[in-house]
Amino acid sequence: MSLPLIKLHNISYKYEQTQALIDINLVIEEGDFLAIIGPNGSGKSTLLKIILGLLKPTDGEVFLFGKPAHKFKEREWIGYVSQKSNSFNTGFPATVSEVVRSGIVKQTGLFKRFPKNIKLQVRQALKAVGMEDFADKNIGELSGGQQQRVFIARAMISNPKILILDEPTVGIDSKNVRSFYNMLVHLNREHNITVILVTHDVDAVSTSISHVACLNQRMHFHGFKKDMELMSEEQLEAWYGHSVRKVEHQGEVQS
Repeated sequence: MSLPLIKLHNISYKYEQTQALIDINLVIEEGDFLAIIGPNGSGKSTLLKIILGLLKPTDGEVFLFGKPAHKFKEREWIGYVSQKSNSFNTGFPATVSEVVRSGIVKQTGLFKRFPKNIKLQVRQALKAVGMEDFADKNIGELSGGQQQRVFIARAMISNPKILILDEPTVGIDSKNVRSFYNMLVHLNREHNITVILVTHDVDAVSTSISHVACLNQRMHFHGFKKDMELMSEEQLEAWYGHSVRKVEHQGEVQS
C-alpha cells in the first residue's frame, strides 16, 4: 500500500493566546477529493498554511509524500489557488497565457529561462480547465469564474499531484458554480489530481466529493461523505457551534 500524500499527526497551532488548531489528525490518499468544511474562524486557512509550509505547527508532525515536511523539497508537486477576488487586481496588464506561464517559476526558478515546450505546457493546462480559447485574452476581461479557472491552470503547469483550493468560488456567480465544481471533478478523475477543497459552504459537499473533513479547531469528522450523511443535524450543529443545513445532492454537483 502506497504512503499517504499528506499526513498530519497531532497537529496544534497557537496564535499568541488564541488556539487555532487542536490535536489535528488527517490522512489524504492519492486520488481523494476532500472537502474541508467549517465555519468562519474554524482554522481552515491555518491548516492550509501548515500543509503548504507557510506555518510551522506548535505541536505535532507533518508528512508530505512520506517525508517529514522539513525534508520535502518537491514543492511544485503541490498546487495552490487562493481566494482570488480578495487579492487580484483585475486591471493587471497580462494575457491569460502570460498568467499561466508565470506558474512555472516555482519549478524553474525566477531567473531561469522558460523550457522550450512552455507554449505546449500552457496550452495543455488551459485545455484541462476549459480555457484554451481564451489564451490571448487579457486576464482582466474575464469573469470571476473564468479567472479562477486560469489560476488553476497556472497552478497545474508544474504538473502537481495535489491541488489545494481555498474558498475557490468566492467571486463566482451562483449560476457558474456548478460548472466550476464539475471542472474540478474532471481534474480529479481524468487527470488523477488529488483535490483538497476548503470551504465554509456545506452546500459544496456533493456526491462528487469522496471525503469530508469537518473542522472547528478540532477535527470533528474525517471520512467518506456517505458516512457524514448518516450524521444527525444535531451532531453537525454541535460541531459547528450554530445551525447548519445538511445538503444531500443527487447526481452532478449542484449550484
